[in-house]
Amino acid sequence: MADQTKQGEDWDALELDAIIADYFAMLGDELAQRPYVKAQHRVALMQLIGRSAASVEFKHRNISAVLQEIGSPWIWGYKPAPNYQDALFDAVDRYLTGHRAAFDRQPAPGPPVVPDLDAVFTTMPVITPRPRREGLERLVRKFDPVERDFRNRQLGRAGEEFVIDLERRRLSAVDRGDLAGKVRWVAQEDGDGAGFDVASFDPDGRERLIEVKTTNGAAHTPFFLTRNEMAVAHERREHWHLYRVHLFAQQPRIFTARPPLDISLTLSPETWRAAPGVSAS
Repeated sequence: MADQTKQGEDWDALELDAIIADYFAMLGDELAQRPYVKAQHRVALMQLIGRSAASVEFKHRNISAVLQEIGSPWIWGYKPAPNYQDALFDAVDRYLTGHRAAFDRQPAPGPPVVPDLDAVFTTMPVITPRPRREGLERLVRKFDPVERDFRNRQLGRAGEEFVIDLERRRLSAVDRGDLAGKVRWVAQEDGDGAGFDVASFDPDGRERLIEVKTTNGAAHTPFFLTRNEMAVAHERREHWHLYRVHLFAQQPRIFTARPPLDISLTLSPETWRAAPGVSAS
């Protein structure tokens, strides 16, 4: 039974550690497509820490909100609720630092199945800039979603394979099976460096050069664009498309962008190519 004296009190470190460990156990089952029952987990937590069902449910949503900020999948049934206590940042940090495999866990192998093509493509989100609290900013820097997605070759390949399948289905749906058969996985067949990953077509036969950027996080998760990708986007702007694949592990969606990219995207330089400098003497 819930302890009435705890109502309105912030959760302590032990309570947060318990619910976060249980949350990641459920998330692991969800990503592996293993059945689990949220209600059973909730009741067990209530018995362990003496919090009410509403309090446990809302803290689950708080955890989802923090994971969304660091570009991680979250439990789909717990809609992110961002008004969280500061101690939650340290608790998530503690868990992920000690269980890095949980953070790097991959979804079930193979591209996800999406039965409805129309549901996949969505509009680009409109982001309202807002300052992050210090604890959240520190957590985002430590578990940088941009760098993590960029280095995750398995995720990148899976996203490209997903787009290849979508493009073939899209063209077949408009009676252009001839073009669907010519869609090429350029990054796989020719290697990186072309400035795009997939060579597809518009229904009228024009080339569609697609650069695929994939994340398991939300649509607003930032991503890297290379100098070469930017150059090709500029040089071949009539044909170049960005496909931002997001929510890939659970409910994959795509928003698109076309050059000039600085109209629709916020572009910030983050890396520098360095070499020994010329001596001043």
